[in-house]
Amino acid sequence: MIETIEVTIKGKKYELTKGITLEEVANVAKEGKYPILLARVNNRLKELTATLTENAEVEFLDLTTREGNRCHISGLTYILLCAIKKLYGRKANILVQHSLDKGIYIETNFKITKEKVETIKEAMESIINADMPITKVTIDRIEAMNYFENIGDHTKASILKYNTNTYINLYRLGNHYNYFYNYMPISTERVKDFDLTFIKDNGFLLRFPTVYINDKIKDYEPHPNMFEVFKEYRDWAKTMKIENSAELNEVVSSGKINDLIKIDENLQSNRLLNIAREINDKKNKVKVVLLAGPSSSGKTTTSKKLCMYLKSFGLNPKVLGMDDYFLERNQTPKDKDGNYDFECLEALDLDLFDKQIAALLNGETVKVPTYNFYIGKKEYKQEMILEKNDILVIEGIHALDNKVLTNIERNKKYKIYISALTEINMDDHNRISTTDNRLLRRIIRDNRTRGHSVEATLAMWKSVREGEEKYIFPYQDEADATFNSALIYELGVLKTYVEPLLFSVPADSEYYEEAIRLLDFLRLFLPIPSDAIPEDSIIREFIGGSYFE
Repeated sequence: MIETIEVTIKGKKYELTKGITLEEVANVAKEGKYPILLARVNNRLKELTATLTENAEVEFLDLTTREGNRCHISGLTYILLCAIKKLYGRKANILVQHSLDKGIYIETNFKITKEKVETIKEAMESIINADMPITKVTIDRIEAMNYFENIGDHTKASILKYNTNTYINLYRLGNHYNYFYNYMPISTERVKDFDLTFIKDNGFLLRFPTVYINDKIKDYEPHPNMFEVFKEYRDWAKTMKIENSAELNEVVSSGKINDLIKIDENLQSNRLLNIAREINDKKNKVKVVLLAGPSSSGKTTTSKKLCMYLKSFGLNPKVLGMDDYFLERNQTPKDKDGNYDFECLEALDLDLFDKQIAALLNGETVKVPTYNFYIGKKEYKQEMILEKNDILVIEGIHALDNKVLTNIERNKKYKIYISALTEINMDDHNRISTTDNRLLRRIIRDNRTRGHSVEATLAMWKSVREGEEKYIFPYQDEADATFNSALIYELGVLKTYVEPLLFSVPADSEYYEEAIRLLDFLRLFLPIPSDAIPEDSIIREFIGGSYFE
């Protein structure tokens, strides 16, 4: 007698054979514009090779979901690596570096041209069209380390030294084996949506649909400022010989981490001091400093340290927050779900903001507002006037938007973009997302200062990210200076604070898989104590003990 199970997909029930694979179930369901990449089974992520042996509720995921998109990118990266080795030999390699214009910037260890990039793309398409299987293989960790040493991938071999599991999972594609930290698609044919764009001598951009632009691949737009900031920090990491998690762990295990903390903190402070110096050099023209950046970039500490440095040059910064210029609650626009949309530009009283800043720059005394979030109204209790050496410092998510302060000449404004641009990788083929870095910071701070659970932070993170995509990232090229608030050592510090919080997420939570993903990622790093971190460090804004609190 054939045993059957009941599988529910989008409310529709199917009676299917016990032991059926998720790939076979996906063929029954047949849904969506893009190929199915993963499945969520009773709230647990599964690759499509997994089988069903009991009744289950199944949700299929394609590249328009966060989990599916990560899987799509991992599959493309593996196909890209295999294509390059097929074309240029076993020693040819790639370094997956950082996000750039809704794509990922990748460098090769050999010189490339626009024509070579086109050849690589054609080789990838050939692998994709061949519908080659990507198979998970479980092997002994020591055996895996020896394999990677033998093929010259010393970084992966070093990373596995810090993995205490007896067995690990590798993925096989053709004759290649590799170690990836995200789920993989079941075959190459499922990740056919991509493009490549030549950037420079040994660099190109891997482009693909994202969860924010899921109906097409975004046309490439150069972002020279962001590119140069990433390059500067990557070059410094290379100089310090800390380009990946294994090399950072070696610093920790050798007892030299306190020296690295001091060097990194001094370097970051000097970069901010140089921005203050540039503002001072332009003090005869610049009267307004505008700061913006995504969530958990360390804007509060950065702006306060910047004010200290400006004072050291004889300037007197006066601080305003754009949040104090919210419209009255009953005038605040609402989003598509009927909730107040405090993130959109239209939530601000721009007319009042523009008029008051112009009046201040004209030498007038202005009664500036403080927004009372409890009653949803502006209150006017403070007067402000700008004296000779005063300079306005304004922070807000819309501060770089060119629709703000249109009545003030551009040369009177100095714009600063702040973000945590992580400069190290897990290894050559697995990058560390700057978004994950910021998320870890936010989980710690939300719990410490607001008593929020991990689940509460993860629940709001999606809308936070959507707001950043709409209102912050499009204007980063408006900045006169880009300040990187990431520190090369910080993930080891964040690990010690965030791990216990992530373990608190219950197994029946819809955010359990995300907590596990972050825990698995943090296992790559040795813990770093916070004792040597100075009180004025940006990290203190999140873990506590800040001079500015």
